[in-house]
Amino acid sequence: MTTLSNPLLDFSGLPRFSDIKTEHVTPAIEALLNENKTILDNIRHDPQPPTWSTFVQPIVDATERLSRAWGQVSHLNAVMNSPELRAAYNKNLPLITQFYAELSQDQQLFEKFKQVRASKEYATLSPARKKIIEDELRDFRLGGAELPDEEKQRFLRIQEALSETSSQFNDNLLDATNAFSLLTDNPQDVAGIPEDALHAARQLAEQEGKTGWKFTLHMPSYLPVQQYAENRELREKMYRAYNTRASEFDAVHPETGQGEAKSLDNMPLINKILELREEEARLLGFNNYAEVSLATKMAESPQQVLDFLRELAAKAKPYAERDLQELQQFAAEQLSLPKLEAWDIPYASEKLRQARYAFSDQEVKQYFPENKVLPGMFRLVEKLYRITITPADAARNIQYWHPDVTLYDIFDASGALIGQFYLDLYARASKRGGAWMDSAISRRLVEQKQGKPAVQIPVAYLTCNFSAPVAVGGKPRPALFTHNEVIVLFHEFGHGLHHLLTQVDDLSVSGINGVEWDAVELPSQFMENFCWEWDVLTGMTGHVETGAPLPRALYEKMLAARNFQSGMQMVRQIEFALFDMRLHSDFNPHGGKTVLQLLDEVRSETAVIFPPAYHRFPNNFAHIFGGGYAAGYYSYKWAEVLSADAYGMFEERAASSVEGVLNADIGARFRQEILAMGGSRPALESFVAFRGRTPQMDALLRHNGMAA
Repeated sequence: MTTLSNPLLDFSGLPRFSDIKTEHVTPAIEALLNENKTILDNIRHDPQPPTWSTFVQPIVDATERLSRAWGQVSHLNAVMNSPELRAAYNKNLPLITQFYAELSQDQQLFEKFKQVRASKEYATLSPARKKIIEDELRDFRLGGAELPDEEKQRFLRIQEALSETSSQFNDNLLDATNAFSLLTDNPQDVAGIPEDALHAARQLAEQEGKTGWKFTLHMPSYLPVQQYAENRELREKMYRAYNTRASEFDAVHPETGQGEAKSLDNMPLINKILELREEEARLLGFNNYAEVSLATKMAESPQQVLDFLRELAAKAKPYAERDLQELQQFAAEQLSLPKLEAWDIPYASEKLRQARYAFSDQEVKQYFPENKVLPGMFRLVEKLYRITITPADAARNIQYWHPDVTLYDIFDASGALIGQFYLDLYARASKRGGAWMDSAISRRLVEQKQGKPAVQIPVAYLTCNFSAPVAVGGKPRPALFTHNEVIVLFHEFGHGLHHLLTQVDDLSVSGINGVEWDAVELPSQFMENFCWEWDVLTGMTGHVETGAPLPRALYEKMLAARNFQSGMQMVRQIEFALFDMRLHSDFNPHGGKTVLQLLDEVRSETAVIFPPAYHRFPNNFAHIFGGGYAAGYYSYKWAEVLSADAYGMFEERAASSVEGVLNADIGARFRQEILAMGGSRPALESFVAFRGRTPQMDALLRHNGMAA
């Protein structure tokens, strides 16, 4: 199949999303796999000593084409999921997994990398290229290259099984989320729920030709019910449905209504994943999978991570206990809720916030319409990093996967295009939950026809699941974001800037590539801090009806409430991280203890809130069972230490600068030492180059209202 007839084989520019059909997937992947196998076979049998240009670069070139094509398929599977696309994805996933697993075990290529490492050329390579060589040697060892042949085959089968099982985990979670809905036409059921959420619920019902309000388990529909619905029974129904997703309580009936329902229970998959990961670790000579995971991270051992989390928990738990006690007292005295159940906590918390600080999330939301937030966020980074962001020219015939998606261009101070990103903000049934950034194209130097190298412009996907715009009284209105959603948007944009503002020309360590996983959250969490700055918020707010900017008095209330229940929030994150690390370090999947029993142990150590027995959090913990955070969820807190400390430098200079925290000189330094460097050097070196010292925990505790 030619490039013209198969858009997945066209690497001349941006992806051709409108042209991609399900039937393109398998031929494209087969063609690219065959191309890679031919190139790699020629490299293996090249009798000349391997060099960067004759050995390393050809491998990068070939695998990048495969990675870009498969990246488009994976992206579409996440944002425009359909039975047909899912089938094509799952058909080719084992082939992709097998290719990369075999590549990481290729003894001939491993030996050639060793030869490059031992060659005279190695001393002349740039630091970035030296790091690539070292990373490759490490990854060959982690990929099983040093195993005996029989164990190599078993290792390959483990990788294929893990890939397939994780994909099934995500499919089950998406299906379970979509399978539930609650329809009511009783106004008493929806009392207290904000008007914009009710508009969206009414539109969902109307799309099915029904009256009333339809609520789903997608976050823009689910969360307003939990926070605002006065009907306690409604909150409990939604809570139970959400927290038993993809569990033994879940099944999807065939579309025909005939035959047996398909179980969506993820627990058997969890057990299988844990067993496979443990076996993988043993084959590689590690004590547990956590040690495998940490081999590519900043943290040195599972015990170091556990100690870090427990130290943080010891500081945070007293604040969490105080938060819960205050909430319980308020709920009993003001809400007639003497016993606070799990489905009462978001509702009671919102009521307490309103009582204590005299504002609600809903009130704040009216000042954050999309058409104010996006330009304001762009102006912030334009000032900090001396760049310009504009919507891509529609005349360029850019193709999108959905009408709601937009492409933006980033230009440097000289007017040169340096990056592009797609923005896909709204939730829909075909889209997996959460928010994320991913690479569409990575920066690298490429050869032009004239033989001169040119920079390949990096491109990113920025994906969220916010409420879409709704028409009110027949009048269109922009999407409204809660302040928390604005923080999420800034977070993902921080990831995007890390990928897009890199100055590294070697793909393997440009942007987010090659960055230790427990440092990759540094630029994203760093960006969140600006969401609390008055100088930033004044430029990105405007009441949806009047256009008036955020009032200073309301901002002061928000600031006072910034650390509202921060203790409870922190121990919740520590609970997830401890559970993940213990699951992959000291849990025996073959032993008598279950995953849920381990979670109970962790909660008894750190938690202040204990959910009902039917709660099945592990079954929807996609970060570690369907994503890349296995034995790495601690990264959020680890990197938050880095990000808070990095932002502290802006705070320290604010008092002596007319720019306040919007200091372009420090912004330029952050861009140069953190964002531009990508994975070309260890993350700790980049942090020290920016901050002038190693990271300290004090700023994180201060930002969360806790004494150091």
